[in-house]
Amino acid sequence: MPALSVVIGTSTADAPRRPAQSDDEILSALRRGDARVADDFYWRVKPTVDRTVRRLLGRLDSDGEDLVQIALVQLIESVTGYRGDCPLDAWVSAVSAHVVYKHIRRRRLERSIFAAALEDDEEIACGPRTAGGETASLREALQQIGDHLVAMRSDRAWAFLLHDVCGYSLDEVAHICGVSVVAAQSRLVRGRREIHHKIAADPRLAAILERGEP
Repeated sequence: MPALSVVIGTSTADAPRRPAQSDDEILSALRRGDARVADDFYWRVKPTVDRTVRRLLGRLDSDGEDLVQIALVQLIESVTGYRGDCPLDAWVSAVSAHVVYKHIRRRRLERSIFAAALEDDEEIACGPRTAGGETASLREALQQIGDHLVAMRSDRAWAFLLHDVCGYSLDEVAHICGVSVVAAQSRLVRGRREIHHKIAADPRLAAILERGEP
């Protein structure tokens, strides 16, 4: 598609700006192969792509920017398949997460990724009830949960992480993981049951949950 090279060539160092056209106008033009709207598409979706990649990969991973660009290319190539069945940002996030998911599975980075995803919640990190020593205690607990996830079957752990931690819908989890919705639901139910059992059997984590901490 002609728009592809324009998106890749856009400088990520440029100051963000608002697209000149509406979402519908941008998407319609892209489906027609109009390269002139690629710049608007880039600025419209890149903040969502950035957030998704950072959340799943971690803030400091050296592959982050490359994955952002790969996700942008994937979005351009699959835009004809987006029919507006969900909000644009939800679709962008799901496609981007699929790119990151495939990359993570190739590198086998589940241990560090699970911990990073759990700790990247600003409400957990900066909440009013987690000042001082409580913050350190809660971060330690999150690390323990990450270790429990690593010990689980990876497909169940990913379903739990994507759905219950990152907030993706079941349909989105299925898309990200490349499985049917039924399979995604089965993984989620079993993964949720297993991680809840592990947390309940961990005296330290059980105590945190009983105190009602985030």
